[in-house]
Amino acid sequence: MRAARAITAVDSHTEGMPTRVVTGGVAPIPGATMAQRRRYAMEHLDELRRFLVDEPRGHGAMSGAILQPPTRDDADWGVLYIEVSGFLPMCGHGTIGVATVLVETGMVPVTEPETVVRLDTPAGLVTARVAVRDGAVQQVTLRNVDAFCLEQDAAVEVPGLGEVRYDLAYGGNFYAILPIERIGLPFDQARKGEILAAGLSIMDSINAQRRPVHPTDPDVSGCKHVQFLAPGSDARHSRNAMAIHPGWFDRSPCGTGTCARMAQLHARGELALDTDFVNESFIGTRFTGRLLRTSEVGGVPAVVPEFSGRAWITGTATYLLDPTDPFPHGFVL
Repeated sequence: MRAARAITAVDSHTEGMPTRVVTGGVAPIPGATMAQRRRYAMEHLDELRRFLVDEPRGHGAMSGAILQPPTRDDADWGVLYIEVSGFLPMCGHGTIGVATVLVETGMVPVTEPETVVRLDTPAGLVTARVAVRDGAVQQVTLRNVDAFCLEQDAAVEVPGLGEVRYDLAYGGNFYAILPIERIGLPFDQARKGEILAAGLSIMDSINAQRRPVHPTDPDVSGCKHVQFLAPGSDARHSRNAMAIHPGWFDRSPCGTGTCARMAQLHARGELALDTDFVNESFIGTRFTGRLLRTSEVGGVPAVVPEFSGRAWITGTATYLLDPTDPFPHGFVL
């Protein structure tokens, strides 16, 4: 057995969505902050991302997280998020997976009934309260970065759909949020191909006509997520089909998407602080969120969100690269 590269990882899934947590084989990435490390990775380490998430080691909906030394004294670990769409500023389901792996593998000191894990992410400090019983993780509650609604009732022209109206909110990534009936399709997995195609067209139109930019970090820009709301979704219980670039659905309810949805509902006066909100995925799994207080980001009114969910470890592996492998950086079919 020969290996030009060997990377160790613990695989998990959070409410159905995979997270490949890289625990070894990647050197500290240059940068004084995790945001700078993300920028460096985008410019110099995309082959590593593709090696881990694309076929033949990954698949078209693969997601992961690379553990790093933290860049700040108040964090336990740094995290760099990867998926088939690129390097993310933040990933909610992935952070639940990371916290679960750190606790269940003993990579952080564990206390029962609760272990607190502080994670240094490109989007900012994220705190995970991990409920532990007999060494096993029962639930993870994340205090996420501040979320905000950037636009209400924005509109873009979309080929084949005409004018599409949506709200644009941020919960660690940008999300276009709209009822699915606006594109004339049912909330039905049997129509997933049409829903996904519509989502990708809406993303392209938003990025061409009204590309969002984070008010304090210009490296965070663009819309790669469209959150289609099922009929009957409201501020108590919402169901979504989350279409994501370059062409897949989130299997989990989407953590940063849950935070963006709560920020949107709060901006519309529909969701009060300290009120439970259930967000359900396209496959029926759930996160429960709530808003803790108001804040502001670069002059934009914002909220401090948290949400709870669970992850399960599915395996451990060492991913190898044989020097003769014809796909050293993976491939996309």
